[in-house]
Amino acid sequence: MSDTAAAAASDAEGSATGRTERAPRRDAEKRGLFARIALFVRQVVAELKKVVRPTRQELVTYTSVVLVFVTVVMLFVTLIDLGIGKLTFLVFG
Repeated sequence: MSDTAAAAASDAEGSATGRTERAPRRDAEKRGLFARIALFVRQVVAELKKVVRPTRQELVTYTSVVLVFVTVVMLFVTLIDLGIGKLTFLVFG
């Protein structure tokens, strides 16, 4: 085994066996109600800044896809409902 491989192996063994568990953070427990609310609002604003808005063309495309899909599912459910209704009428007549 080369010197670098031996060093890497010893580092891996040491990190696997000598790993220390980090204690859970207790910062949230120390903060007051309003500080936690303010932190939540700051995090929400930060996430909203990451949102990418669709272009007009993308919005039209997405809306069209949704409307077509809903129409197809509605027709499928209607046909199944009519079929089950007719079958029930034939059986129990």
